Amino acid sequence: MVDFVLVAGAWLGSWAWDEVVPPLRAAGHGTHPLTLSGLADKQGVPAGQQTHVRDIVDEIERRDLRDVVLVGHSYSGIPVGQAAERIGNRLTRVVFVDSEVPVDGGSFASGWWQGPAALESLIADNGGYWPPPPGAADLDGQGLTDEQVTRFIENSTPHPGATLTEPAVLTRPLGELPTTYIKCLLDGPEPNDTVAKLLTSDHWRLLTMATGHWPMFSQPAELARLLVAETT
Repeated sequence: MVDFVLVAGAWLGSWAWDEVVPPLRAAGHGTHPLTLSGLADKQGVPAGQQTHVRDIVDEIERRDLRDVVLVGHSYSGIPVGQAAERIGNRLTRVVFVDSEVPVDGGSFASGWWQGPAALESLIADNGGYWPPPPGAADLDGQGLTDEQVTRFIENSTPHPGATLTEPAVLTRPLGELPTTYIKCLLDGPEPNDTVAKLLTSDHWRLLTMATGHWPMFSQPAELARLLVAETT
């Protein structure tokens, strides 16, 4: 048995894992979906990048979890990757689900496809937050049903901007951690260059899913199966 700590990406909270948790528990594992500060049921809590790292580390230490499989999706790969190296021998494996990964001194905005200034401007124009996708068209092509899209839009909350612009802090090479990277193919066939370089490490392995960027909604049972397989 391991303890899964599940951290969803931007705009989402622990609720995003509702359909992944039951099969993990049915397989005999502990499951701990986590809402990061400033999101979902923790809206209004001030948060920067290191706040989110502490959220994860504090949850693991508070529950005295051992044999932790730390799962980070999308944005949350950045705080998850930092937390993974800070929990020492409590860590069994990191699983990045179609996610960004931390680069020492870099931020989520550093890798923004339009350049960091574009994301920083969007955050400034929205009161210090990154707004969720405003409509269903923004989620096209990601393998989501109409019902899943509606659930996503109705439950998403603005994401604290400081968590996206503050730099990550790593104290050891990320490639040294036992890691699985799950690439969701509808969101692009190849990992980004940073991830591709890390995948050359003997400690990293690559899996793929034939779905979009939010597999906890589009293929929760398959995602749970892959996660369980990574514990053996």
